[in-house]
Amino acid sequence: MHLLLDTHLLLWAAGMPERLPNQAVDLIQDPDNRLLFSAANIWEITIKRGLGRSDFRVEPEVLRRGLLEHGYEELAITSTHALAVGHLPTIHKDPFDRMLVAQAGYEGLLLLTADEVVAKYPGPIRRI
Repeated sequence: MHLLLDTHLLLWAAGMPERLPNQAVDLIQDPDNRLLFSAANIWEITIKRGLGRSDFRVEPEVLRRGLLEHGYEELAITSTHALAVGHLPTIHKDPFDRMLVAQAGYEGLLLLTADEVVAKYPGPIRRI
């Protein structure tokens, strides 16, 4: 299975694994699953860290390097992904989450999220 993690799950997996639900741990540790992070995750962390958000204190460069070193694959944002955002219902206004939903749908990835609003989107999304 190809898994794309939302930003909070990605942060927890990288720095606070005790916060991950057991189901997420099982999926992330399963060697048959391919783990991905999006440029949108790094973009969100960079923006929100710059705004002083306490839940985004990680250094984006260090996080990215660590993810790649631990076998995660980076998913670039393409113009096709940007166009796919335009086809989403207006359930959620967060542009980073909307991009992750669009990428998951377009690329056929399962988006793992802890966000109940994001989980309302149709498509390959699992709230854990």
